[in-house]
Amino acid sequence: MSRIGKNPVSIPEGVTVDIKDGQVTVKGKLGELTQQVEGITVSQEEGQIVLERPSDSKDHRAKHGLYRALINNMVEGVSKGFTKELQLVGVGYRASNQGQRLELALGFSHNIVMNLAPEVKVETISEKGKDPIIKLTSHDKQLVGQVAAKIRAFRKPEPYKGKGVKFVGEVLRRKAGKSA
Repeated sequence: MSRIGKNPVSIPEGVTVDIKDGQVTVKGKLGELTQQVEGITVSQEEGQIVLERPSDSKDHRAKHGLYRALINNMVEGVSKGFTKELQLVGVGYRASNQGQRLELALGFSHNIVMNLAPEVKVETISEKGKDPIIKLTSHDKQLVGQVAAKIRAFRKPEPYKGKGVKFVGEVLRRKAGKSA
């Protein structure tokens, strides 16, 4: 039995779950998310979502834990939300936003302008003497992670000085420079 798949997903207050024809819809105070479920039976019992697989085939075992994790992330997202923070390390690296438009100065000849999806809320924090921070918030875990990875890909942290865009709390593998 899948260790993750056999655990039921508890539904907190203010979250409604609708299961129809293999499609799970979760609504909460922060938004609404849907997920198509194939090969696994999903049922709602006493404030919990229970997933069961029809057989012990490799495909069913893999999807059992996957769909449980996806549904759990949906429930957590519409009730609490997800946040990713990116830190810009480097001299002259700046970030600013006007609504859903993020402007990054990352040492290139031109600034990078990025229009974000309306589901992702962006906030930039610039304090004197500290590295600028980009804070991304959304109810969709996959979307906020994808946007954060796209921003990080513009200037990945390099191993010698650590300059670039990194996640807050990320530990970088550093290298020693050339010895004279």
